[in-house]
Amino acid sequence: MPAVLLFQVKQIMEEAVTRKFVHADSSHIISFCTAVEACLLHGLRRRAAGLLCSNKVAALFMKVGKSFPAAEELCHKVQELEQLAENKQSKPAHVPPQALRHLWIRTALMEKLLDKIVVYLVEHSSSLYEREAMLLDPVDGPVLASLLVGPCALEYTKVKTADHFWTDPSADELVQRHRIHSGHCRQESPSRRPALIQKRQSSGSMDDRPLMWARDYVESLHQNSRATLLFGKNNVLVQPRDDMEAIPGYLSLHQTADLMTLKWTPNQLMNGNVGELDSEKSVYWDFAMTIRLEEIVYLHCHQQVDSGGTVVLVSQDGIQRPPFHFPKGGHLLQFLTCLETGLLPHGQLDPPLWSQRGKGKVFPKLRKRSPPGSCDSVSDKEEEEATDYVFRLLLPGTQMEFVATEMVDPSVNLWHPVPRKSSCSSCSQSGSSDGSLPNGCNQDRAPLKLLCDTMKYQIISRAFYGWLAYCRHLSTVRIHLSALVNHSIVDRNAPSDARGGLSVEIWTSFLKDCSNYQEQDIYRLVYFGGVDPTLRKEVWPFLLGHYHFTMTEKCRTEVDKNMQTAYGVTMKEWQGCEAIVRQREREKHAEAVARCSSGASVEKGPLKRESTISTDVSATSKWADEETKSGQEITDTQPAVHQSHGENVPKTPAPKDITSDIAEVSGNEKVEGVSEVNTAAEGKRTEGEPLNKPELGTEKVTNNNNATHTQEQLDMYLLNLHRIDKDVRRCDRTNWYFTPANLEKLRNIMCSYVWKHLDIGYVQGMCDLLAPLLVILDDEVLTFSCFTELMKRMNQNFPHGGAMDSHFANMRSLIQILDSELFELMQQNGDYTHFYFCYRWFLLDFKREMVYDDVFSVWETIWAAKYTSSDHFVLFIALALVEMYRDIILENNMDFTDIIKFFNEMAEHHSVPKVLALARDLVYKVQALIENK
Repeated sequence: MPAVLLFQVKQIMEEAVTRKFVHADSSHIISFCTAVEACLLHGLRRRAAGLLCSNKVAALFMKVGKSFPAAEELCHKVQELEQLAENKQSKPAHVPPQALRHLWIRTALMEKLLDKIVVYLVEHSSSLYEREAMLLDPVDGPVLASLLVGPCALEYTKVKTADHFWTDPSADELVQRHRIHSGHCRQESPSRRPALIQKRQSSGSMDDRPLMWARDYVESLHQNSRATLLFGKNNVLVQPRDDMEAIPGYLSLHQTADLMTLKWTPNQLMNGNVGELDSEKSVYWDFAMTIRLEEIVYLHCHQQVDSGGTVVLVSQDGIQRPPFHFPKGGHLLQFLTCLETGLLPHGQLDPPLWSQRGKGKVFPKLRKRSPPGSCDSVSDKEEEEATDYVFRLLLPGTQMEFVATEMVDPSVNLWHPVPRKSSCSSCSQSGSSDGSLPNGCNQDRAPLKLLCDTMKYQIISRAFYGWLAYCRHLSTVRIHLSALVNHSIVDRNAPSDARGGLSVEIWTSFLKDCSNYQEQDIYRLVYFGGVDPTLRKEVWPFLLGHYHFTMTEKCRTEVDKNMQTAYGVTMKEWQGCEAIVRQREREKHAEAVARCSSGASVEKGPLKRESTISTDVSATSKWADEETKSGQEITDTQPAVHQSHGENVPKTPAPKDITSDIAEVSGNEKVEGVSEVNTAAEGKRTEGEPLNKPELGTEKVTNNNNATHTQEQLDMYLLNLHRIDKDVRRCDRTNWYFTPANLEKLRNIMCSYVWKHLDIGYVQGMCDLLAPLLVILDDEVLTFSCFTELMKRMNQNFPHGGAMDSHFANMRSLIQILDSELFELMQQNGDYTHFYFCYRWFLLDFKREMVYDDVFSVWETIWAAKYTSSDHFVLFIALALVEMYRDIILENNMDFTDIIKFFNEMAEHHSVPKVLALARDLVYKVQALIENK
């Protein structure tokens, strides 16, 4: 059966789970129909498909419809669709062009008939297909029909969604979209301040730009069902930065049910090839603006003789937006007219535009107030030359009294509303100056001064309360995060002497004379630059603790010699135990075969489940029956099977011929001990004494090496042995290093470690941690020692330890303090702040997330970080992985299922140098927060 069909079914079912629906025009559906068609046409006889028929699927379905009512009903529906398309000389509106090629299969899928038709084809395949056909195969045919049951049970929708043409994008596509329009992404600015306090962002910043990718953003600039386009003008000039010239762009005014939005987009982003922008053009997204008019208070309009006019927007916090320079032709007045129309009936411009017969809306003709002592009257010519205005936006809910349309400018060429006549008695009687207002009780300046005082009060208040909140949060940071990092602050950037890492020259100099470099210097070089690949075999034993940096060459040789001896003793112990359990397993299997052949099991009814290891493998059937119950108790008291990756290891392994295994492990040595126990048991039966099962762990067995093993040891070791054999066979099987000989080394090391730690046993994932060490060190004894040192830390991550819960809690604290925005999203979308999606990261030290060569760099950095910056550096690597894609997570509003799928697809696609650099920077940030720097 083609693997592509399996893959497409998996994609459809995943989409149904993650998105709660499957779009009828999804690309997965088209690919699925292509795969099904290939399966149905494989080995199809020519007469079954019709000699002259171009559409073989249609001919096949019509042939089946003659004897199968469900297929006949489908044929009528598809023929109606084809007739509709032919009559209109166009494709059906509800059927996309790419789906017409597979119209028959697609319609059968939507009508939930495809699985039934395929079942019918499988049952009658002998008359329709050739010998080699897939549907004629006794296994592939029924399996194919079963695969289609799931997709046929789903509900499909034709409603157009936001990502209608890009349903369920892959992780790689999400990253590519983000690169197109997010040159401002946060990971490019590692100096961003930790979000201890939520910063109120200005509406004109790029962070408030709609979180959509390029094509959606451009489409949103036009009229659509959600927003009305009130005004649009191209070639409106804006100067984004002081060091740049003004660039042209598209200015548009949009109105939705609850707000009005002003957008300006550079012309470079308005073409249809936004997906092909290079890195230089993508920076224009930094200049695009989206302004919510509810935050704007004033519009300053200036008309020049040589241009069409300029508008400056001033928000409530006093921030001015870059000026919009309109081209000639009355476009400024047209913009204000559209703005005023959009504000009505509940809002308005102050002052309003005037209506003039034959000309429509015009600027109000306002009287310019002269300074004191000058002539009270202004000529008509001066009135016509007055071209500067200040309009105030009066939106629904604002407490502003509408004033008269008279405007004044006491000192400059700026027009302001003329206030109502003052009722201030002190001014009217004495005309003296009031200390609270400059230049006397000038009511023209009163609103402006009140605004300035209010702004000053708000700024001071925000600064004070922000400082107070920051200090309180900083105290929390010191308490909860101080244990995660070392107290000595390490610079976020690698020093010039450490950028190259631990080189051959430095290491050679260190080996010649240890005084040339301190131990801390070596760790610092590895932390910032890693280890030269040619040195890893020599350096890793030091980093893992097999050697100490102060050891001489003679001391290191002595350590290796002692380890060699200890490893040999351990090997003999577990190999002797393995020979015993293998022999017992073989005899148990032979007994079961003999019992079945004698018919004993048939006479006594169904065979009950027995213990994996029996204490008497040569007993009669009566003995076995009497011991079934106690054997069941032994099985139940075995250690619980670890399920770190969701796999259940059976307590009773499948019987197999293990003669070769025993010969391989013990050579020509004879397995003793078993016959001794059997003889003793038979002696008891001869004396007629009652048969009592020995208690667990009380029976002792001696092998040919005079090593004594308890029954509990035998049971536990056999249980772990099957787990190890299963994982060793599949561990990193694609890596060139793991030939059969090296797999045998891997098994020996794993069995030796488990034998020394039977109380813990083997847990799935341990082989993943051992394999890279063996690849680098390529020495069985040295790898065993280094793996033992590594597991002192990693053991706590497995289910029998408690470190995983601590990792999750620390991740929650870190991201809550360093990126509160992302933390809030995690809480809102199903609250996955438990960080269970990081489980595999911590369990295997990111081994499954990176390519093999990058795993080496990550691991040695983690080992060196313990002595340089943090004993919990794995937390900061995990946090760096999340932060690298935090904008993508926010843009796509990911929930728990989405983020698991995203990181699974991104495995082995991360830029490890960037991840490590960001992790080091995050350590520095936490250290700086604790030190209040």
